[in-house]
Amino acid sequence: MGTNQHVTPHNSGWQVKGAGNSKATAVTKTQSEAISIAKSIAKNNKSEVVIHGTNGRIREKNSYGNDPFPPKG
Repeated sequence: MGTNQHVTPHNSGWQVKGAGNSKATAVTKTQSEAISIAKSIAKNNKSEVVIHGTNGRIREKNSYGNDPFPPKG
C-alpha cells in the first residue's frame, strides 16, 4: 500500500501532499483539480485520498487500494 494523498488548503488554492511529505506534490487553483490529481496518484499507489475542508478538518476519505472492509455484494 502506497502513501495516502491529502488534499489541503494552500496559500494559492489547494495542494496534494503525500502523507509525511514536507513538500506538495501539486498545487492547484481549485479543490476539484487537486482531488482529481490525488485520485490518480492514489489509484496508482493503491492508497487513500483524504480530502480536507477549508478549515483543515477531514471531510471525506476514499480508498483506492486494499480496502480492509470490501463491500459485500
